[in-house]
Amino acid sequence: MMLKFSKMHGLGNDFIVINAIEQTVQLNMAQIRFLADRHFGIGCDQVLLVENSENVGVDFRYRIFNADGGEVSQCGNGARCFARFVRDQGLTDKDTIAVETASGIIYPTIQADGTISVDMGKPSFIPASLPFTADDEAETYQLSLEGLPAEQISAVSMGNPHAVLLVDNVDTAAVEQIGPVIESHPRFPERVNVGFMEVQRTDAIRLRVFERGSGETSACGTGACAAVVTGIRRGLLANDVTVSLPGGQLQISWPDNNASVWMTGPAEHVFDGEIAWSTLQQI
Repeated sequence: MMLKFSKMHGLGNDFIVINAIEQTVQLNMAQIRFLADRHFGIGCDQVLLVENSENVGVDFRYRIFNADGGEVSQCGNGARCFARFVRDQGLTDKDTIAVETASGIIYPTIQADGTISVDMGKPSFIPASLPFTADDEAETYQLSLEGLPAEQISAVSMGNPHAVLLVDNVDTAAVEQIGPVIESHPRFPERVNVGFMEVQRTDAIRLRVFERGSGETSACGTGACAAVVTGIRRGLLANDVTVSLPGGQLQISWPDNNASVWMTGPAEHVFDGEIAWSTLQQI
């Protein structure tokens, strides 16, 4: 028997997307790591599963697994690819779909120009929501790093945890050195995604993101949202911001403190494929 999949990407943040509605799919962590391996498997940053939702009024369930096999709650670029996948596969004809994630319901909308907008929900700055160990909620926190100078960070949950650092230039930022140290910092007991943000103008930033369980990726949708909302909160950014990531641009909008964050960007289908279950069963 064969496991069918599609390879997709959002600004180079790439995914193996699997229809778990029309085929039975049970994958363990080792099998996910094999699929994600770029040398021995198919290769991706995350594996996405499309499932039926048991909630009334919700169209699908969306599950996300990082390249290390761990399941996470949210992925913005993946949400856009998810929306395009279910339309391309004929699983829905809706322009706006209700999708269940581990962190709540999101509503991707397919625009007339083919881009996809996603209501990413409201950000949470409460430390326990990430979780993050802190005495009180603050705009920024001083984070001591073993063997490195301390860093000032902002901390926010976009359905998954993010730490955001301001840098003068993302090209020279020590992403590979600092990223993994903050990702696994003891004050983030479930690890954290680490964003390095360069503010160009009030309506434009550059961003690199070191994602937990995947390392630096070409783009991170929730990371773009996290960077913008923390920048707005610190008085550095306007309500609508163009985020330039290594893989391309996203538009992020946060109208006010009580509103959801909206993300708009592309989702690309690369190819369809099959892999034998017998191969996976040997893992």
